[in-house]
Parts: sequence; structure tokens; C-alpha cells
Amino acid sequence: MAIKDCDLVDLPKMADERGALSFIEGARHIPFDIKRVYYLYHVLDKATRGSHGHKKLEQLIVPVSGSFEITLDDGRNKRTFILDRPSVGLYVCPMIWRDIKNFSHDAVCLVLASEYYSEDDYYRNYEEFIRAVNANDNTIC
Repeated sequence: MAIKDCDLVDLPKMADERGALSFIEGARHIPFDIKRVYYLYHVLDKATRGSHGHKKLEQLIVPVSGSFEITLDDGRNKRTFILDRPSVGLYVCPMIWRDIKNFSHDAVCLVLASEYYSEDDYYRNYEEFIRAVNANDNTIC
């Protein structure tokens, strides 16, 4: 996996005088079926969330409210995104380390995942993640 495989996704947006609505359809707007949904909120000042990688899991990360910063790391390159529009999500492919920080006080971070929760899919130690990246150069997103 590589940073180039991760990118912003413009979501459909319908707006009129009553407000705006965006939606996400699995396997249509994102390259996977949605098996799990979770969200982060009331994140404390200066807290960092994420700080892990996934072996197989794909995600779409959406700032439903407020803003936050996410840094992606493929073991060779890093790229930072500021997510601050609920009609734009960030697709994250497998084998990417992520750190999420600088949450605004009203931030809600919605995550759509391609797999059910499995602790076996996580890299929680950065050095272990780097060893796996170096051993898995041929994995395809």
C-alpha cells in the first residue's frame, strides 16, 4: 500500500434553503461494502487518536462536524489532510498508519469500515508495522 492509494472522496451533496444532505453508498462511492460504522467525539484537547495501521481493513473517514487533521504514513512517505467538510471523506486503504489530532471542540469523526472489528487486523506498534510494510511490498489495495 502507498499514500497514493489514499485520497479525498467528494460525496454527493444535495442542498437547498432547508440545509444540506450528503450520503455514502458502499461499493458505489467507496470501493468496499460497509460492515462497521463508528465515530469519535468529545476528543480531549491535544489528544491523538488512531496511532495504528490495519492489515486488510479499508476505511472512509468523514468529518461529520467540526474539523481534525489526519496524517497517513505508508512506511516511506507521510501525507497530512485537514478534514473540515462533511461532504468530503478520506479513503484509507490497508497497510497505512494513521494519526488523528487537532480536533476542534465540536468535531465528530465518522469512520466507515470494510470489515467487522478484529483485533488481529491491527498494527498497534509502529516498528511492527514498518517490518510488515517492508515484508509486504506487493500487497494491492
